[in-house]
Amino acid sequence: MARVARKVHDRRLLRLIRRYLEAGIMVEGVKQASVKGTPQGSPLSPLLSNIMLDDLDRELERRGHRFARYADDLRVHVRSERAGQRVLTGVSVFIEKRLKLKVNRRKSSVRHAAQATVLGFGFVLDQDGQMGIRVDPKALERLRRRLRQLTRRSWSIPMEERIERLNRQITGWCGYFALAETPRVFENLDKWLRRRLRQVRWKEWKLPKARRRNLRGLGLPAREAYEWGGSRKGYWRVAGTFLSRALPNKYWEDLGLKRFSLRWHQLRSAW
Repeated sequence: MARVARKVHDRRLLRLIRRYLEAGIMVEGVKQASVKGTPQGSPLSPLLSNIMLDDLDRELERRGHRFARYADDLRVHVRSERAGQRVLTGVSVFIEKRLKLKVNRRKSSVRHAAQATVLGFGFVLDQDGQMGIRVDPKALERLRRRLRQLTRRSWSIPMEERIERLNRQITGWCGYFALAETPRVFENLDKWLRRRLRQVRWKEWKLPKARRRNLRGLGLPAREAYEWGGSRKGYWRVAGTFLSRALPNKYWEDLGLKRFSLRWHQLRSAW
């Protein structure tokens, strides 16, 4: 609160912030007092982090370091591993001794820029030695887990509603990761997602008779529809073979499904 008061002189606002910090938390329905920290995930938390760590920024600038910080996530860029170890020790001492904060030792390390990640992004060296931006594999896996939830075969909801939910996920995810310079990642996500959706369609058709009828309705010859409709192959294999012909990319575009790759290109071209 003392650091906030350096810039904020409105007593009503200061009182409001203090009340917010002392509001307490609910644990199994019982209110408990909050004696330190800020509510995790609250919109005020990163703002207060910036205020609290402003002194750290000034110290890093004084030392001549190149760095990037978002809330409590900090990256300092140096030329060698030895320098990195020295800076990590010095910064940790400053944070813990001067600011009275605790450094998360488990998440703090010295790594090559191509191996480090920050806020879901990673970095990659191209053939010319230039650093490019990529999506962190962990962020990709989190997205795939979410898409698996939205494309569960056991989840019986109309395809229109499923696609609407997917579109919201695609729009938000691309809006955040449009900085990435790896178009193939977005193209591969499109292919994988469409294959997941083909599994859902195959499950919806259920019986061989319904599958043959729907395949014929999609314009397949009677012989192929009869042969494919009785297939006993697994869902994933079916979705990647003949069903990709029956349900091509245009089929999903006509249903309104957005594409990761197209949205990525739109955002990049707008810059």
